[in-house]
Amino acid sequence: MKSPAPPLVSIVTPCFNMAQYLPETIDSVLSQDYPNIEYIVVDGGSTDGTLGVLGRYKDRLSYTSGPDRGPSDAACQGLRRARGDIVTWLNADDSFLPGAVRTAVEYMQEHPEADVVYGEGWWIDEHGAVIERYPTLRFDAKVLERDCFICQPAAFIRASSYRSCELDPNVERSFDYDLWIRMAKAGFRFESIPQYLANSRMHRGAKTIYERREVFQASMRLLQRHYGYVPLTWIVGYTAYRMDRRDQFFEPIQYSPAKYLASLPVGLVYNWRKPFRFFGEWFGKGARELARRGVAFSVAGPRQRG
Repeated sequence: MKSPAPPLVSIVTPCFNMAQYLPETIDSVLSQDYPNIEYIVVDGGSTDGTLGVLGRYKDRLSYTSGPDRGPSDAACQGLRRARGDIVTWLNADDSFLPGAVRTAVEYMQEHPEADVVYGEGWWIDEHGAVIERYPTLRFDAKVLERDCFICQPAAFIRASSYRSCELDPNVERSFDYDLWIRMAKAGFRFESIPQYLANSRMHRGAKTIYERREVFQASMRLLQRHYGYVPLTWIVGYTAYRMDRRDQFFEPIQYSPAKYLASLPVGLVYNWRKPFRFFGEWFGKGARELARRGVAFSVAGPRQRG
């Protein structure tokens, strides 16, 4: 009797003017040792040579090119076309590690209760050199209320679960965080695995760096909308950025009493519905420790290091 075909995995790459990194991204997908992959690239009308890159791979992937509303809209378009049993999206400057797809599929086959599986990842620089481990954590819905700890390129979603809770194309920034929050609140099951599956590239042209203020604001609006509260770490990070413009990745946050004091009125504005909760955090033991040690913030979301 013939063995059943392995599940189809659909991978979508939203792309716009990323010709510098796109070949590495594409090669990381097409070199996977998993035999049943559908690869879709949705380009936003690039003018930098991206179409020439895609043309070289036209027999091994499908692609479209034309105006869109940004990466969330492009990813959403591609995922709506996807036919796979398991889906994910891989940004045009990120990449898979060898064996990533096979590892994720095997885990999901062995754990049919899992809706999302995510592995470890590396932050890499513009040249592909490892910067450090991506700060993933074991899944905890309460921790998700204050920290986006899932490495998105290392995350795979069961298609039937994704169809019940799709990306929102109207969320232009932090749209992966928005999806994880909505899926968690809806009761979908997340599983973390220890294998390294992907690279998340950090460079000066990344939206999370050059649109730092907008990313902070978008993430805080998500927290307000979903939980009605923006935690102190986000408020301190945003206040510090507004005061010194350090990106808090390549230029680590520099704590000062002035920045901490300035975070109080900012936090009360963002948490006007829950001022006493914020006062409690700001004046509490955790805040004193924050003030004593200083804080550092991951690009995915605020996180203390040290």
